Amino acid sequence: MAVGVIVLLFPYVITLFFNGRSVETSQNPKLDEYCIHMLAREVSSDYEEELLKAQAVIVRTTVYKNVKEIDFEAYESMKLDPVWHQKLKKVWKETEGQVLMYQGELALLPFHRLSNGKTRDGKEVFESDAYPYLQSKDCFYDLEAKEQVQIQKLDVQGATIQKLDSQGYVLEVKSGEEVCSGDQFREAYDLRSSCYEIKVQGEETFVVTKGVGHGVGLSQYTANALAKQGRDYQEILAYFFEGTEMQEVAQILWEIE
Repeated sequence: MAVGVIVLLFPYVITLFFNGRSVETSQNPKLDEYCIHMLAREVSSDYEEELLKAQAVIVRTTVYKNVKEIDFEAYESMKLDPVWHQKLKKVWKETEGQVLMYQGELALLPFHRLSNGKTRDGKEVFESDAYPYLQSKDCFYDLEAKEQVQIQKLDVQGATIQKLDSQGYVLEVKSGEEVCSGDQFREAYDLRSSCYEIKVQGEETFVVTKGVGHGVGLSQYTANALAKQGRDYQEILAYFFEGTEMQEVAQILWEIE
C-alpha cells in the first residue's frame, strides 16, 4: 500500500507539464474531471457534504502524488448521473487546490469504508516511521454499523492466524507451508476486512470479519458521523491525519517523458 513520492515539491508550488508547457491546474478541466470521476468511485451519494469535501482533498492529494501514472482518458468510460456530477463538481470547486502535506511532501492518505472500532497504526502496517500522521484513532461510531460483523465461507483448509497488530488486525497468516501478510490473505480470498478470525466447523472453514477494508487512515463511516455532528472537512482530516498541514497548491509539476 505504501506509495513512494514521485512528484518533486517546492514550497506551495508544483509544476505540471503537458507536452512541454506548464498548465495551471485551475485551467486544466481534463485533470479536474478525472479527479471528480475518481471521487465518484470512492464515495456514496448519501454521504454528508463535509465528508465529500474531505474525500475530495484525499483524491486531489493522491492524484497529484501519483500524477505520472495517470491515464486521463480512463474517466471517460464512467458515466455519472448529471445531478450527482454537478454536486461533486461543486465539492471539488469548494476545496480547489487544497492538499495535505507532511514535512514538505504530499501525504499518503489511505482510507477505508469501516474500521473495527479503531484505525490501524501506520508504523505497524508499513513497518516504517515514515508516516507518523497515520495513528490509531478511535472510531466508536463504526461499531454501530450494520455491516460491522460479517461471516464468509472460506475455500481453504489449514489456514491459521500467526500475528495481530495492536488494534486486532491480522498481520500474518500461515496457510500450509506458506506465510503471507494479513492483507495479502484478505485480497487473495476477497475478505471484507483485514480484521478477521478464522473458524473451523467440521470440514468447513469460515472467516468472521469486523469492519470493511484495510483499516488504515480515514474511516468513512466515522467521518460521515462526525460530519453529521457538525464537524467540517478540515476538522475531519485533522483527526484522522494528525500532524499533516492543509495547503493550497497552485500548480503541479509533471513532465511527460
